[in-house]
Amino acid sequence: MSSIYAMQRANGDWFALDDHGRFRMPLFSSIRDAMRARASYWGMLLFKPVALDGRSLKELVPSDGVSDTDFWLVDNPFTNLNRGRSIDRAQLSLLVQDAA
Repeated sequence: MSSIYAMQRANGDWFALDDHGRFRMPLFSSIRDAMRARASYWGMLLFKPVALDGRSLKELVPSDGVSDTDFWLVDNPFTNLNRGRSIDRAQLSLLVQDAA
C-alpha cells in the first residue's frame, strides 16, 4: 500500500478538527487527495501533506495508547471532511508499517 498522509504545519503542528472535545485527524491516501482537500477547506491552507512514518506515529499516538485524537481516513477530498472511515491506532500502525 502507498503512504498515508496527514497535514502538518511548518512549526510541527498537526491539523485536526474539533469533534465535541476530541480531535479528529483527517488522513489521506495520496498527496493529491490531501492537496485537493486543502484547496477546498480554508483551515488547512497553512498545512502541507506529510507521509506518516514510525516517528510521526509515536508523536501522534502516546506509548500508553490513550489519546484524545481519532484518525479519519477521508474517502473523497471534495466532500465534507466528516465523511470518511474511522481508523483505530492499531490499524494505522499497520498501514504505516506496510507503507515503509
